[in-house]
Amino acid sequence: MAQPKKKTSSAKRDQRKATWKRKANLQAQRALSLGKSILTGRAKGFVYPTDEETDEE
Repeated sequence: MAQPKKKTSSAKRDQRKATWKRKANLQAQRALSLGKSILTGRAKGFVYPTDEETDEE
């Protein structure tokens, strides 16, 4: 017969939440940095269509 699972301690739960939030914060910082570099024209690793290319088509 199946046994009930042990309760997760609050420390483990809080550690998992902190890791998840840290990853989300890092991704947000990267997205903001990429957006800023695109606006200033410094982006080299990100390909996106510009207005000049759409006028030529």
